[in-house]
Amino acid sequence: MRMLNGVVRFATTIAVVVMFAGTARADHQTVKVATKEKLGSYLTDAKGMTLYVFKKDSPGKSACAGDCVTKWPLYYQEEVGVTGSLQAADFATVTREDGKKQTTYKGLPLYYFSGDKAASDTKGQGFKDLWTVAAP
Repeated sequence: MRMLNGVVRFATTIAVVVMFAGTARADHQTVKVATKEKLGSYLTDAKGMTLYVFKKDSPGKSACAGDCVTKWPLYYQEEVGVTGSLQAADFATVTREDGKKQTTYKGLPLYYFSGDKAASDTKGQGFKDLWTVAAP
């Protein structure tokens, strides 16, 4: 009986660890909505880093390549979790001409801005009138 109780406790512990590991992984891939008074609502990754769209992109196709990708790193998550009013169906993955994968929101590729150093930075907003925060 003692051995059976030990096995049951061990199995329960493993189940709890697996459950929390899955939750942590899913949260790591969650897109969230943030708000700033003068900017309004915009998308961020799970760490609060702002996501951007490029006005030269077209649905499902990125026009940002070469040095552009250095300044505007690609956002990619294999699976995207959502919170609040966001819909998982609005997110997809495209394969770019360079072979890299990129996550899209409502068809438009998502990027980070290399000038953003901390969560809630939005320094890329309005950059050369071509970049804007991704609005929900």
